[in-house]
Amino acid sequence: MKLSGSCRCGGITYEVDSKTPYPYMRCYCSICRKIGGSGGYAVNLMADYGSLKLRGAEKKAVYQAEIDGKTSPAERHFCKACGSHLWVWDPRWPELVHPHAGSVDTALPSPPEIVHIMLRDKPDWVDVPNGPGHVHFDGYPDKSIEDWHKSKGLFES
Repeated sequence: MKLSGSCRCGGITYEVDSKTPYPYMRCYCSICRKIGGSGGYAVNLMADYGSLKLRGAEKKAVYQAEIDGKTSPAERHFCKACGSHLWVWDPRWPELVHPHAGSVDTALPSPPEIVHIMLRDKPDWVDVPNGPGHVHFDGYPDKSIEDWHKSKGLFES
């Protein structure tokens, strides 16, 4: 699926191809919460980095979080003008890029379940839905983004 996205001010736009377009994962880690100024929910998708087409690159900046006293190699790309977070790219998996669902302008398909991750970092004021259609993990889930899509028959070839 071709995903088109942008920052809030429109200074940066992008397109990227994704075989895993369902925004099923909500993250509550301190990085996702604090850089987004929210309860979490970066809702990373997965896409082919080689297909990324970008306009407005000069307006883009990169943030690398510090984790356990070390700078993470993961690059969190955002707009310098409006602060919108756009995607994460990590040199450990250079063929992938992870757009934040909130920056995607293309209508995304509705996932059959929501996977809540990094709940050990969730603040008390954030309510996490329970019940059918919600799966919870204190840390990282047991399936990758690709594996989750494949297990649901949603991986696009």
